[in-house]
Amino acid sequence: MTAARAIEELLTLMAALRTPGTGCPWDLEQNFRTIAPYTVEEAYEVADAIERGDMEELKNELGDLLFQTVFHARMAEEEGAFAFADVAQAITDKMRIRHPHVFGGANARDAEEQTRHWEEQKAEERAERGKTGLLDDVPVGLPGLTRAVKLQKRAARIGFDWKNPRDVLEKITEETGELVEVVDAGDKDRIEDEFGDLLFVIANLSRHLEVDPEAALRRANEKFSRRFRHIENRLNADGRLGEASLEEMEELWVESKGIELNSKK
Repeated sequence: MTAARAIEELLTLMAALRTPGTGCPWDLEQNFRTIAPYTVEEAYEVADAIERGDMEELKNELGDLLFQTVFHARMAEEEGAFAFADVAQAITDKMRIRHPHVFGGANARDAEEQTRHWEEQKAEERAERGKTGLLDDVPVGLPGLTRAVKLQKRAARIGFDWKNPRDVLEKITEETGELVEVVDAGDKDRIEDEFGDLLFVIANLSRHLEVDPEAALRRANEKFSRRFRHIENRLNADGRLGEASLEEMEELWVESKGIELNSKK
């Protein structure tokens, strides 16, 4: 089946799901706001499949994400706003404009220069939409760490940035000290405020280290899950899950770390 035929079939299916009287009651009840969380979730599931290197699952998850695009486009078409074809044409036009070195007469010597041209083009587009501030169009719906990095990158364009990672590490020490003070004081509102500052600076450190903070945290989450499963399995084997002391569990945690390190040798 051709790509065009497959897309047409998907659009027809979506229209059937949203047809009053004969469509799916659940699909008919949805709107942009209720579907948005599913769209975000599907994007994360795509990232998860990539992280695990599971190509079959990636195919399926990309399909789920595409379905979300089709769903939003169908609801917009019903309102007379735009249709799927308009979405596809808009991104095609945008990519042509942002890649003049491919579709025009411009030249880009390397990826760094292309990135600079890309950002310049985006700045022009923001100005055309009346968004002249550097931070104006950084989406508020992004995951917190991702948005923090984007805000910091924008600010860095005009030199509002630390010069190296060690400067950021010093700031982390400072912010940690401030957090300790408010924790000791028991001020809940200030604790949240200072904790946010600490996370923001940690996101900045990730940028200076050229590490994706979301990817790093996902990796840490998976590592914790693996090691905790080891503890769980060992305690289940002895029939002592929920009864072991913290010290015993710490020993099993260290044991799990040792197993992982030996497996990498």
